[in-house]
Amino acid sequence: MGQLKPQKNVYAVIDLGSNSFHMLIAKSIAGGLQTIGRVKRKVRLAAGLNEDNLLSTEAMQRGWECLALFAERLQDIPKNNITIVATATLRLATNADEFKIKAEQILAHKINVISGELEARTIYKGVAHTSSCSGRQLVIDIGGASTEVVIGKGFDALHYKSLNMGCVTYLERYFKDCKLNDANFNAAIKAARVVIDDIAPSYKVAGWEIASGASGTVQAIQEIMVAQSLDDTLSLDKLNEIKKQSIAYNTIAELDLPGLSEERRLVFVSGLAILIALFEALEIDKMGLAGGALREGVLYSMIPEFHNHDIRKRTVDGLMSRYHVDQKQANRVAELSSHLAAQVSEQWLLLDNNGLPLLKAIAQLHEIGLLIEYKQYQKHTAYILENTEMPGFSQSEHKIIAAAANAHRSDLQKNVFAHLGCHVQLTQYLTRLIRIAVILSMRRQDDVLPKLTLTVNNEALTLIFENDWLKAHPLMASELQQECKQQAKAGWKFIVK
Repeated sequence: MGQLKPQKNVYAVIDLGSNSFHMLIAKSIAGGLQTIGRVKRKVRLAAGLNEDNLLSTEAMQRGWECLALFAERLQDIPKNNITIVATATLRLATNADEFKIKAEQILAHKINVISGELEARTIYKGVAHTSSCSGRQLVIDIGGASTEVVIGKGFDALHYKSLNMGCVTYLERYFKDCKLNDANFNAAIKAARVVIDDIAPSYKVAGWEIASGASGTVQAIQEIMVAQSLDDTLSLDKLNEIKKQSIAYNTIAELDLPGLSEERRLVFVSGLAILIALFEALEIDKMGLAGGALREGVLYSMIPEFHNHDIRKRTVDGLMSRYHVDQKQANRVAELSSHLAAQVSEQWLLLDNNGLPLLKAIAQLHEIGLLIEYKQYQKHTAYILENTEMPGFSQSEHKIIAAAANAHRSDLQKNVFAHLGCHVQLTQYLTRLIRIAVILSMRRQDDVLPKLTLTVNNEALTLIFENDWLKAHPLMASELQQECKQQAKAGWKFIVK
């Protein structure tokens, strides 16, 4: 059998973290990145550090065994497309070279032990490339042995620090007896506060508009909140409530919160204690989950054509290309729905609050399900969107887009968006506008509509055509009358004149 050729458009990033080792493999396709492989192993390297920062042979052995698995997958990827980074534990370990020399032999590749500051900046880059925030953003990543705290804007990290605390090291230090009680929690929170209080004043002065968590701890807390039918935004009250629920279990071995995965359980409480301290010291009001972190930051740094692009545009364009969307029709619906939104945005203030970019995305993507079949294409669209990564859109924005795409035609039900919690009203507004725009664009031609006006009185929409245009267009009139009935079924009032 001949030698296999490496695939030029495939990239790999390996992150030797203090808790887990991760390998991310991605393919550059249709103007975006498609993840084609992820391998993660709990190595808990930081648990092998003693008081003198000497790494135990057992911990090193766990790491080498994991890397031997990763090495098998790397042989098909061009050497220039592979980056391997190591973080806090190998920064701290006095015998890190011993681990590194053997690890590099196993992987046949150089390992970069990156500084805390570079790690913080790269984490921010990963967040910036996978989520969209127009203002200043606070990003927090609680790792196994360090916690990165960054304020950035656009693609640039402005303030960045790597703090010497992590969920593995704090587990060993403050929950060594594996007991869950106020004393252990409060000792961990107090210790974390001492570390954070050094940077808190300058960070609070710098300020931010949105806070994002880029670590497994934040994801685990979100999963617990969703399992308890709460919305997925973190707040200090919610964190303290989860702390209270955790203490009820007495020991980490018994900890069985609904939504908490088995692999996260061991380091969950130490991560939670650090996060509570961060919320208190930095006076964080609320926090969402970031779409990417260190691995994504390294990956995007490797591919020059992805530097500093409009991420949302790249995501939407990539989906339109992949699913052969009729771009003229998509843009026609986008322009018309934006025109309608502009006429009601004074009363429907939510449309200004990030609503218009979401409306445009829904309009451009609403027909991707046509590639499967016409009859239920809105359901196919929603399924594809729900199950596709959408860099540039937050988790809640992603859900809004999928829900509105699913409801953009055919039958409407009352409380159709009840599952979206605090985003129900915005999703209703976007859906009502997109449904009208899709009907008005049914001829799939430019310049076929007269001047039309959309007004809103409380929640009642009125669409007015000039010069009795509808009388000469009975099919359009009929479709709009049916739409009035559909919106009425959902409890919304829509009048056509």
